[in-house]
Amino acid sequence: MKRKIAIACDHAGFEYKEILKKYLEENFEVQDFGTFSTDSVDYPDFVHPAATSVENGENELGILICGSGNGVQITANKHQKIRCALCWMPEIAVLARQHNDANMISIPARFIAKEVAIEIANKFLSTNFEGGRHQNRVDKIAFC
Repeated sequence: MKRKIAIACDHAGFEYKEILKKYLEENFEVQDFGTFSTDSVDYPDFVHPAATSVENGENELGILICGSGNGVQITANKHQKIRCALCWMPEIAVLARQHNDANMISIPARFIAKEVAIEIANKFLSTNFEGGRHQNRVDKIAFC
């Protein structure tokens, strides 16, 4: 059975979302929360449903894409059970999983090459949380 992955973007991330989705569908069941074109949109309209799907276990992990990666990351992290990391290089994605148990990442489409975005997604999806000394820290992240 394929692992389930949520993906969402704004208009600036649409091209990268389509590339990542096509690439990931070979090995994962990808649920696309939109947007579905380069028309200007409000990213929270797509990020909140994607984050909710990870939060409630419908999807195991999630990938978000926008111009800077910041807006989608900030929005996702408003969800109590989401730990979304802004990743601009593969090593950040590895550490986000290993040390922070990140369950979503955001990718800054305007600042990295498409090939780097694919590598980031690969590292994120193939790295496990180390637990151990990191578990206590992760347990302290949620405040409410």
